[in-house]
Amino acid sequence: MSTQNFTLPDVGEGLTEAEIVAWKVAPGDTVAINDVVCEIETAKSLVELPSPYAGVVGELLVDEGATVEVGTPIITFVTEPAAGAPAAQAPAAPAAEEGGGSVLVGYGTGGGATSRRKRPAERPVRSSVGVIAKPPIRKLARDLGVDLTTVAATGADGEVTRDDVMKHASQASVFRNIETPEWGTVREETVPAPQAAPAGLARGLTATRPSAAGDDRTESIPVKGVRKATSSAMVQSAYSAPHVTVWKEIDASRTMELVKRLKASPDYADIRVSPLLIMARAVIWAARRTPMVNAAWIETEAGAEIAVRHYVNLGIAAATPRGLLVPNIKDAQDLGMKDLARALNRLTLTAREGKTPPADQQGGTITITNIGVFGMDAGTPIINPGEAGIVAMGTISQKPWVVDGEVRPRWVTTVAGSFDHRVIDGDGMSRFIADVASVLEEPALLVD
Repeated sequence: MSTQNFTLPDVGEGLTEAEIVAWKVAPGDTVAINDVVCEIETAKSLVELPSPYAGVVGELLVDEGATVEVGTPIITFVTEPAAGAPAAQAPAAPAAEEGGGSVLVGYGTGGGATSRRKRPAERPVRSSVGVIAKPPIRKLARDLGVDLTTVAATGADGEVTRDDVMKHASQASVFRNIETPEWGTVREETVPAPQAAPAGLARGLTATRPSAAGDDRTESIPVKGVRKATSSAMVQSAYSAPHVTVWKEIDASRTMELVKRLKASPDYADIRVSPLLIMARAVIWAARRTPMVNAAWIETEAGAEIAVRHYVNLGIAAATPRGLLVPNIKDAQDLGMKDLARALNRLTLTAREGKTPPADQQGGTITITNIGVFGMDAGTPIINPGEAGIVAMGTISQKPWVVDGEVRPRWVTTVAGSFDHRVIDGDGMSRFIADVASVLEEPALLVD
């Protein structure tokens, strides 16, 4: 028998540390290669780490909730010498997905990837009301506030799948535009100072501790993970790019009519449609007419330069249970209405669960933030680093509006945009926002 140390790998994001969120194994458990041993949280995503060894779990070297640097030993395995020592660990790379989360497989162990074992606890179970679903799916449903008895099952033998639950939950997704979303769980929880954080604190909640000042009425929340990355990026953007914001109030009644027609169309029967879809198309269309909003200010050794991108990686700022994420749709300019709608649906499902893969959060060129989901009319958003523009879409609500000299109830919204004034001047910003507004007022402009 021999003991092998498994160190925290670089998961391919260029990051230096991660938090151990939850152990999936205990000392004495028998594991196969690629069995998930723990879940980690980096500054960008939740990632499941698979075992690079086959053997028995020896010792868990890091407590849940601890943040450790890449290269730190986190777990030991007892292996059979006859099996041969595995090859040296190599930087892990996302190679497969299970249940929509990033699952890393293979650490240079040689041989083909071994599929994850189906543990007895993960076999489908039938409840007293006749719903077939695995325990992880039941937990996901509980976290999202979904009643499994109301979910249409598409899995084998009538089993409810993850996609079934997420599709059902998407009807109250963070991207809807008319109503304020109903969060199933709080995102942060203050734990009374005299008490320890309860075991099994729900994922996404942040335990607190007494403040350094010793004031029992004040507690400190550690800044880490997504919050740490977001704060750093926002400070960098706010204090390096001179922000200018412009906005316009518009009559979006025809957009609402188009959304209603698309929802009723058989071609969109399996696709969720919202005003965000029309907004996305409007931003792509307007960026083509004013390319500088899709550019970036780049500092080089030879001096500053402006990189004008002739493609659109459209970012969608998403308020998820884990915090603010900005995944983007690659080459969105090449997508038709239906394909763009599907891409937004996929983005919604993964962001809603807080498991957006790192690759989806890199390389954005311009961002939309849909603050209307929180009932906000307008705002002055901060530009995502590496970009020159961000557009905020306010809530769409019925208001009195003058049409042909008469006051009528219309669906009204406000579109605002913040821009890097080093890259684009006032006329360009105003022209871009006016173009976005014109499409929301008359979606027929999208027909080339």
